Amino acid sequence: MKARAEKIPVGVLGATGAVGQRLVRMLADHPWFALRALAASDRSAGRPYAEATRWYLDEPLPDAARDLPVVPCEPAAMDVELVFSGLDAGVAGEIEERFAEAGMDVLTNARNHRMDADVPLIIPEVNADHLDLVDVQRARRGWTGSIVANANCSTIGLALALRPLQLTFGIQGVTVATLQALSGAGYPGVASLDVTDNVIPFVGGEEEKIQSETLKILGRLSGEAVEPESFPVSALVHRVPVRDGHLLAISVKLAERASPEDAVRAFEEFRGPEPVPGLPTSPARPIVVRSEPDRPQPRRDRMEGEGMSVVVGRVRPCPVLDLKFSALVHNTIRGAAGAAIQNAELLVAVRSGIQRSTVSLTTQGRAAPSAGP
Repeated sequence: MKARAEKIPVGVLGATGAVGQRLVRMLADHPWFALRALAASDRSAGRPYAEATRWYLDEPLPDAARDLPVVPCEPAAMDVELVFSGLDAGVAGEIEERFAEAGMDVLTNARNHRMDADVPLIIPEVNADHLDLVDVQRARRGWTGSIVANANCSTIGLALALRPLQLTFGIQGVTVATLQALSGAGYPGVASLDVTDNVIPFVGGEEEKIQSETLKILGRLSGEAVEPESFPVSALVHRVPVRDGHLLAISVKLAERASPEDAVRAFEEFRGPEPVPGLPTSPARPIVVRSEPDRPQPRRDRMEGEGMSVVVGRVRPCPVLDLKFSALVHNTIRGAAGAAIQNAELLVAVRSGIQRSTVSLTTQGRAAPSAGP
């Protein structure tokens, strides 16, 4: 889609942190959004962004943000319509509520509100119709803004990879083992002496988030609530010495028998409903299949689709369940900042006059995935 004549003013909460920096970078030249405000803790407030942040991305700090003053995380300090939250979960919940109550839409990466019954937990290609919960949320809470959440970084890779299989064959059970990159722990993250020459088989709260969030995302919107999927999801998580890119080893029990070739076809044809394929941050192919026996690999494949594609490979029979495969998600782009920006694009597209029926999905029974435009 083309740039809008008048861009929507947006701000970033937690702008100096790891996710905040990625948001700043991706919003700097966005065709729909104009970066107007950056907020962080009181110790950073009052200084230009270039002075207040220790920039750690390989890409340079964008000029659009360099001289913006850092302001407190208060609605009165930010004259914008949308805010993107990269806040730590320890402080995010109440702050995000204040912004929504003040009439702003909050696109949050934090876990605090993900499982609230009236907060949509969105992956646009998967469950864009859940955005209808925004109306429920506003009515229940009496505010004019909203909170729209994106999932845990590993959950996004898992749920997106499962969706074509769910639609085409049905799913009866899932196991997933994750190999999670260091950047998922934020900055400075995991101590070097803990992770060098090592794998840590624990990431606090991660297994529980993957198991619960996946079922909400893949669930069915019924009236004013989401009916979560009922199949079991078993997650095992590991922190590994990789900078970016979470690798997932997935096994799936299907309701209908499918060959690896059938599964690959479902992955390759999947695009998601309109208007999602046309959103600025949507990749041309949300799922990219690699046929090499040793792919995907984080260093080689994490920037597929500018970091927004999930890369699938090694699709083969599973002797315990039915199919097993590997999936790779860029945890700070598709799994965090890019997810929030794509959700904001969907929200804007729907409010710009696109009928909600265009983002409704057939969730009763199974339907073939859309081939897209």
